[in-house]
Amino acid sequence: MIRIHNTLTQRKEEFKPITPGKVGMYVCGMTVYDYCHLGHARVLVAFDVITRYLRHCGYEVHYVRNITDIDDKILRRADENGEVYTDLTERMIVAMHEDAARLGVLPPTEEPRATAHIADIIRLIDVLIDKGHAYAVDGGDVYFAVDTFPEYGKLSKKKLEDLVAGARVDVQQAKRSPADFALWKAAAADEVSWESPWGPGRPGWHIECSAMSASCLGDTFDIHGGGPDLLFPHHENEIAQSECASGQTFVHTWMHAGAIRVNKEKMSKSLGNFFTIREILDKYPAEVVRYFLVSSHYRSQVDYSEDSLVEAGRSLTRLYHALRGVAPVAPEALGEAGQRFAEAMNDDFNTAGAIAVLHRVANDINQHRREGRDAEAAQAAGVLKRLGDVLGLLQQDPEAFFHGGGEGDLSADEIEARIQARAEARKNRDFAGADRIRDELLAHGVILDDSREGTSWRRG
Repeated sequence: MIRIHNTLTQRKEEFKPITPGKVGMYVCGMTVYDYCHLGHARVLVAFDVITRYLRHCGYEVHYVRNITDIDDKILRRADENGEVYTDLTERMIVAMHEDAARLGVLPPTEEPRATAHIADIIRLIDVLIDKGHAYAVDGGDVYFAVDTFPEYGKLSKKKLEDLVAGARVDVQQAKRSPADFALWKAAAADEVSWESPWGPGRPGWHIECSAMSASCLGDTFDIHGGGPDLLFPHHENEIAQSECASGQTFVHTWMHAGAIRVNKEKMSKSLGNFFTIREILDKYPAEVVRYFLVSSHYRSQVDYSEDSLVEAGRSLTRLYHALRGVAPVAPEALGEAGQRFAEAMNDDFNTAGAIAVLHRVANDINQHRREGRDAEAAQAAGVLKRLGDVLGLLQQDPEAFFHGGGEGDLSADEIEARIQARAEARKNRDFAGADRIRDELLAHGVILDDSREGTSWRRG
């Protein structure tokens, strides 16, 4: 039995899909005006693991992750670059796919783009106007009337009267209420636009996801997810639009990934601690970054630092060290380890607990090898590989993990020779000399990992 923390009810609930054996899941994707950052990686990896585990449990998962390819930010950036906005979005989409693939994120079942659903968006706005939940104003803008949805605020636990009272006084006069939000934005003659019953314009951000999710999954579906910053107003507005239009419950389970902090401060461009995925992957192996993200519960706040990435590399190295030199045997059953793994993942996808199970299996492999029980080691290695796959880990050949970062300026034989010299220095209690060799190797991009089984190395 899988239990999921539902943001809407703020408690863990037994997961019961609408259609037995099938899961419909929508996750808000990227607005493609810039390269993906570490916060995007957090969401990409979190919902990739959730998808993998649901499929591991036998569910047929229809995973939809949208792309926002028309937005004020996109148009501003394209103008700054002096390029057509579609050139910018296509370039950023390619980069996003590259980053996701390097992190081991599987493609979603569908990846709808907002610009391909303009007709759906216009139809949805028409329905909202006809039902009295939206209104057009002079000039061509269309707004959602928040006060027509009594349950507004049920996801974020915000009260409409507080939102109105705290609104800025210089709101657009065309709005009936400062809490109302745009469904359609009128465009000037020289701006990117589409024809509509209200004149040329483009969709508001919130309505895009309501239209795309309905097109791909229907009016009601199982899981809606995203980053912590989307809970309000984006997801709150999606609920209002969708439920007013269809008259049905929009989503059964709401899930939100935790925030990323850098050195215990909020990640922010203004603080100079803002990192893109590719900047991080230039410094650390992609699987190490994925391990770092998976090793914390998806709802927890993650503190990114150099030390945390180094520790993730050491932990992942210990797992690969257990697989080194062992020919895994595909398991017929996952046994006690599989049961412990399932207990962790069934508890709101507790990947930290699941990672702990992987390390226990790795310890078992090492114990079997020390005792000369090669068959048992091979069976346990098969279990480790299978469970690792559910988390998107441990699918490389161990030698590729240790030495696959490129040849660098030192050959494998030269590295092994220096490791042997370091071992001799340590044996002779020349610890300064041993440290000097480690530092020299590190300067060449070679990282040493010491364990009870010996010293292994990998290219950083």
